[in-house]
Amino acid sequence: MNWGVFLRAVPSGGGTYLDWLLSGLQTTVTLSLSAWLLALLIGSSMGVLRTVPNRWWRGLAATYVELFRNIPLLVQLFIWYFVLPELLPSAWGNAIKQSNPVAQQFLAAMVCLGFFTGARVAEQVRAGINALARGQKNAALALGLTLPQTYRHVLLPMAFRIIVPPITSEFLNIFKNSAVCSTIGLFELAAQSRQLADYTAHAYESFIAVTVLYVLINVVVMLFMRWVEHRTRVPGYIGGK
Repeated sequence: MNWGVFLRAVPSGGGTYLDWLLSGLQTTVTLSLSAWLLALLIGSSMGVLRTVPNRWWRGLAATYVELFRNIPLLVQLFIWYFVLPELLPSAWGNAIKQSNPVAQQFLAAMVCLGFFTGARVAEQVRAGINALARGQKNAALALGLTLPQTYRHVLLPMAFRIIVPPITSEFLNIFKNSAVCSTIGLFELAAQSRQLADYTAHAYESFIAVTVLYVLINVVVMLFMRWVEHRTRVPGYIGGK
């Protein structure tokens, strides 16, 4: 194996093959973090709606969860990228199709990963809320808090502390699932490694390097989430002492 291949200049000039990998790493991290923020926002909202007394809101949230959790990620990605612009009004669809290709790919990938992961986050939030003692909600309502205030100030702060470990798994998964986005042409980390292998014929070095980079991302995420878990743990609950 020749590890010096990463320091060679690319045929088009303007950098080395290592720059390709670093560019893919930047795209993967940016895409995954953006999609995670979207997933956390949507998942938290839908997780709350799955526990409210109104059955119509519960039904809406359940429909979202079942729809996005049971359709394969690759199919959803193709729908967001290829199908959605055709379903929108002509002016909107044409604006999307005529926009910057990289921005179009990034936006479709971010929304797809966000909605797909959000369905899984919603179930984690629902489980965290249901794990709390019923007396917490009753006590908050008895003190005069409205239902939204009860969720905001009492239930959700406790529920999120409980679900830090399973949420960590979803956080890690979104980085790994981002590799699927290369199928629509987005040059994230996995796509850059394949391109490097095609250009240099050094597949072993390329895929070993990308594996190490994915492992490093996961290690950083796990260390950060363990710190969050340690800082937020509640005695007597999951993860507490």
